Amino acid sequence: MESYWNTVKANLKAALPGHSFRMWIQPMEYLSSDDESITLTCPNVFSKKRVKDHYLQNMKDAFSELGLKNIGIELDVAKMPSKKTGKENPNINPSAKKLPLTKAESDRLTAAAKTSRVNRKGQPVKKSGGRSRSNGPQQLTLPGLNLMFDSGRILKRDFTFDKFVVGSNNDFAYSASLSMAQGSCGGAGAIYLLADTGLGKSHLSQAVGHHAMAQGVTDKVFYVTAEDFTNEMVHSLKNNTIDAFKEKYRKKCDVLILEDVHFLSGKEATQKELAMTLDYLLDAEKKLIFSGCYLPSDIPKMNDQLKSRLTMGVVTKMEAPDFKTRVKILKNKSKEKGCQLPEDVLHYIAQELCDNVRQLESGLNGVATKAALMGDSLDMRLAQSVLENIEKTRRAITLDGIKKLVCNEYGVTVDELVSPSRKRIHVHPRQIAIYLARKYTDQPLKQIGKSFNRYHATAIYSINAVEKGIKKQGAYIEQLNYLYKKIESGSI
Repeated sequence: MESYWNTVKANLKAALPGHSFRMWIQPMEYLSSDDESITLTCPNVFSKKRVKDHYLQNMKDAFSELGLKNIGIELDVAKMPSKKTGKENPNINPSAKKLPLTKAESDRLTAAAKTSRVNRKGQPVKKSGGRSRSNGPQQLTLPGLNLMFDSGRILKRDFTFDKFVVGSNNDFAYSASLSMAQGSCGGAGAIYLLADTGLGKSHLSQAVGHHAMAQGVTDKVFYVTAEDFTNEMVHSLKNNTIDAFKEKYRKKCDVLILEDVHFLSGKEATQKELAMTLDYLLDAEKKLIFSGCYLPSDIPKMNDQLKSRLTMGVVTKMEAPDFKTRVKILKNKSKEKGCQLPEDVLHYIAQELCDNVRQLESGLNGVATKAALMGDSLDMRLAQSVLENIEKTRRAITLDGIKKLVCNEYGVTVDELVSPSRKRIHVHPRQIAIYLARKYTDQPLKQIGKSFNRYHATAIYSINAVEKGIKKQGAYIEQLNYLYKKIESGSI
């Protein structure tokens, strides 16, 4: 019977989408059989439920094609090896594994999962006096179990592999991330996800963390931005707790998800500490997932030691989705929102909004919201009225328009803005203009830098400088909000 299963598995590989097969069918193994049924193993309870709900009929059809029309298919959960020996734990009763979960067992599984928590800085959180000791009431969901936990830094509940839409623009990034999560990424211990804003790099990086916790591999998933890491390190230095900081990241972390790597630009002490931390984690064969809008080699003021650590694993770039993928994304999003869009409307939105996933969601939300508020039908006329305003705004925002706006507001000329001058009265508005150009235009960073007579590394530095100023709030953010309103109202 095992040979029949191998044939069925091969047929399913050809029939199902590649990512679906790799995620759910490939990990399944033959366990036993008799004249009337076959027992197959899944890696965990969640996987078993997913296969039973979504792929059991496919499997039955595949067996029927081989002449086994009435074969019963039983699903079991694979026995976990003990951590020390790598062998099956002798304390587990083998026969008990073949029985389906009872309600009491299911309740115990749920209760155990509820005690597994991670806070913003990756530390497990234990209950004390009935209250969480996390930094705030936020949410973490284990896919399939529908559980909500308190945590600091959020792993977004929908940022899982099965919610990620795979297309030609991101299939390698998806496969590499999934392989990393399953522990088979060609021996590589790290992945660097490179993508512009809104293309799904945060989704994939967090999906690895979700997968690790859902499968019970570890709850020591540290999800931080580069800013988080920097601030925590500075805090530990000020409070003389740097040893505890090093201990946590070097010895208590199994999966490190580090986002917004460009924030490390110019922070020498943080870069050195992070490089040493990554050495410890790589030597211990931990999983490392980095993401950013730029390659480390393009980020100014970053030392070579850290650059090499960040790119020593798999480096994969995610592009803007093609038309077919955009339609699929819209269908998934509209289904999640409970609004049924006609096919021609979906195709129209996908055709007009082609830059990134966030833009697609914005268009879909605009159409759905207007239909709900105005009581209109979800048709082409309504979609065109919503997207027309979006397109007008996008077409009106150009590099030249941003330059003129900034020059008028800061009292400088365009020639001064793009000049080599390093005077404060010229540098500050130049950095603001570059930041706004990145935020509001579709131009690549190299083109933006060239427009200001700057290398793209300098453009990155300018953007980082503005983002740092934003965090200080006060008059700085008021100036930017004023410029945002000017741009978004079409006053340029």
